[in-house]
Amino acid sequence: MWEAYKKGFKAWLQLEKSLADNSVAAYLRDIDKLTAYLQAAEKMKTPQDVELADLEAFVKWISELGMTASSQSRIISGLRSFYHYCLLEQVATIDPTVLLEAPKQKRTLPDTLSFDEIENIIEQIDLSKPEGGRNKAILETLYSCGLRVTELVNLRLSCLYLDIGFIRVIGKGDKERLVPIGSDAIKYINIYKNDIRIHINIKAGQEDFLFLNRRGSQLTRVMIFIMLKALAKKAGIKKSISPHTFRHSFATHLVEGGADLRAVQEMLGHESITTTEIYTHLDREYLRDTLQQFHPAFKS
Repeated sequence: MWEAYKKGFKAWLQLEKSLADNSVAAYLRDIDKLTAYLQAAEKMKTPQDVELADLEAFVKWISELGMTASSQSRIISGLRSFYHYCLLEQVATIDPTVLLEAPKQKRTLPDTLSFDEIENIIEQIDLSKPEGGRNKAILETLYSCGLRVTELVNLRLSCLYLDIGFIRVIGKGDKERLVPIGSDAIKYINIYKNDIRIHINIKAGQEDFLFLNRRGSQLTRVMIFIMLKALAKKAGIKKSISPHTFRHSFATHLVEGGADLRAVQEMLGHESITTTEIYTHLDREYLRDTLQQFHPAFKS
């Protein structure tokens, strides 16, 4: 019964909202979860007949399945988009998601690495191996540009403007942004490109990807995770480390150094400034010291 609605919603997301395939698939999965619940509860209704009470019972159901608050909120966001579409297309006349409350989320902050810790991790790379030069270029780029891991593995030769110190990054929803890149990252990218990458037998269709595995194919996100965790272990760092830790550290160091939040937002590719504000979780001692140094009422 819902297949026609899902088909129309999919077309709307692709054509009207211009969303990337991954985002479209995620929205459709949200609707699949709702229809699975309605079927399991023997309450199968059309979108027009679904009520707030049905959606509240659905949220309770996914919560009891063990879904996190952030995942629940994301699904609710998907349902809101679906009902926005339904109203536009007159599939429904009432939006039951209007009063639907998302669960309260605890804002858990990922670990941040100090500059010395980042240097320590990078120093663990064995530069005598071909992948060593590549991995150094990868980590220098991750920290220099604050990239998401997907943006890093999708980075293309045709998106490098190293002569003017910028790279073109394709972020979430296929949105493009120009990001400045530091001199160290430029240096190690050039070493990798000119001394290592040229010796790789590149697979057809993979020629434009900057970072390749030894078989000449684009790297996967998982490979970056594994490489980084191994280096952190070698460096004796006990924190929970992922590529996002480098992105988070990049932003935190910028904000702590006094960077304008709007500039950080632009570099990270955040659509909303509220997403960037997570990076203002500055250390309490740092805040106290700043107040003592600059605020007249705090000076002793």
